[in-house]
Amino acid sequence: MRQMTAIELRDFLATGVSTVKIDVREDVELEFGVMEDSIHIPMQSVPNKLNELEQHKNDTIVLICRSGRRSDQIGIFLEQMGFTDVINLVGGMNAWATDVDSSMTVY
Repeated sequence: MRQMTAIELRDFLATGVSTVKIDVREDVELEFGVMEDSIHIPMQSVPNKLNELEQHKNDTIVLICRSGRRSDQIGIFLEQMGFTDVINLVGGMNAWATDVDSSMTVY
C-alpha cells in the first residue's frame, strides 16, 4: 500500500489519474467535509461491501478517514483481499483540510 500526504495526493489527483476514492468515516463525520467524487462506506461496512468493490480490484483506490489510521487498516484488509493498487491518505481529512482545502473543518 502506498502512503501519500495530502499534498502528494492532491498533486497525484491533478495528473488526471483515474481513482476510486473511498471514505471510511462514520456518517456523522461527513458534515466536516468530503472529498469530491468519494464513495462513503463506513469502516465496519467494508467487509460486507466486498462484492460491490470487486469491480475495482485492479483500480487505484484512495482510502480516506479522519486521521489516516482507519483507512490504513482498511487498506491492509483490501490488499489481503487481492486489491492491487491501494493508497492511504496520511493524516486523513484533517491533513486535507489543513494542507489542501481550508473550506473543510479540522476535527
